[in-house]
Amino acid sequence: MDLDQLDLNPRIIAAVKKAKLKSVKEVLHFSGPDLQRLTRLPSLDVQHLLRTASSHLQGTRVCTALHLHQQKQRFPTQHQRLSLGCPVLDGLLRGGLPLDGLTELAGPSSAGKTQLALQLCLTVQFPRQHGGLEAGAVYICTEDVFPSVRLQQLMAQQRRLRTDVPGDVVERIKFGNQIFIEHVADVDTLLECVRKKVPVLLSRGVARLVVIDSVAAPFRCEFDGTASVPRARRLQALGATLRRLSCTFQSPVLCINQVTEATEDQGTAPGPQGVWDERVSPALGMTWSNQLLMRLMVSRRHPDRTLRVVFAPHLPPSSCCYTVNAEGVRGTPGTTSC
Repeated sequence: MDLDQLDLNPRIIAAVKKAKLKSVKEVLHFSGPDLQRLTRLPSLDVQHLLRTASSHLQGTRVCTALHLHQQKQRFPTQHQRLSLGCPVLDGLLRGGLPLDGLTELAGPSSAGKTQLALQLCLTVQFPRQHGGLEAGAVYICTEDVFPSVRLQQLMAQQRRLRTDVPGDVVERIKFGNQIFIEHVADVDTLLECVRKKVPVLLSRGVARLVVIDSVAAPFRCEFDGTASVPRARRLQALGATLRRLSCTFQSPVLCINQVTEATEDQGTAPGPQGVWDERVSPALGMTWSNQLLMRLMVSRRHPDRTLRVVFAPHLPPSSCCYTVNAEGVRGTPGTTSC
């Protein structure tokens, strides 16, 4: 936008042009002290310049909640979700995982965390009209070797599991060719992987999902209770890198997390019908929790598995708990607020 469109004293506009600032947006790239140094204008003139430039770009239109809701039709990509491959679970999450942000899936051993992550690695490869992103997945293992046998079993069952997708579409997808696996054993290797290797795959469009299984393992091995400060710094660095990748490439990031026994202050209250009676909480504490957009927790009481939404500010308060058993999926009353 041209500087001459601003309702300013010609003296101020002349000083801005003399400083070789050519547009209103370029003016707003600088702080007040920087503008004062560049233009040699008094402080009051610089403040008036910034206020006028901001008002000119922002306009006077009031954005209502209804207007924001209607943006879904105008900007469908920003509202897109990655399907979990299950209509009931997609309904719980209002379509699936958001493309922009970190989702944590926490729970005890054998609760089904890896199973859900593998299913997402297959779902992401489906066409967009069937809930996928038409790309592969990056799977980073920090504990055990990649569960290739379980993946093969899921791949063989896709036609039966995804009855909503035409059979010829399922047959055309080469699921095993689009999952990129990396094994890391320590925090430094994990950081290097997400900073150097993962961006290459995302930038080329061959992958649109990142899974870390699990995010807690390397931190628990390397840092004890006395190393809280360096541990927190590494967690912040990891979270910031993952959030930047997710935002830049519109790719969901799923971090599987371990659990630890909760103290009395943070104990988890039992849910209805006893579906959640383990006093556990996700590992890594508040430093890691602050990096997340959504937190899911899964538990198992044979033969049922329960998925709970613990934290998801983009979801309205509603029923946030579903139980899966041998006969299918059934909903149970909400045990937490989204």
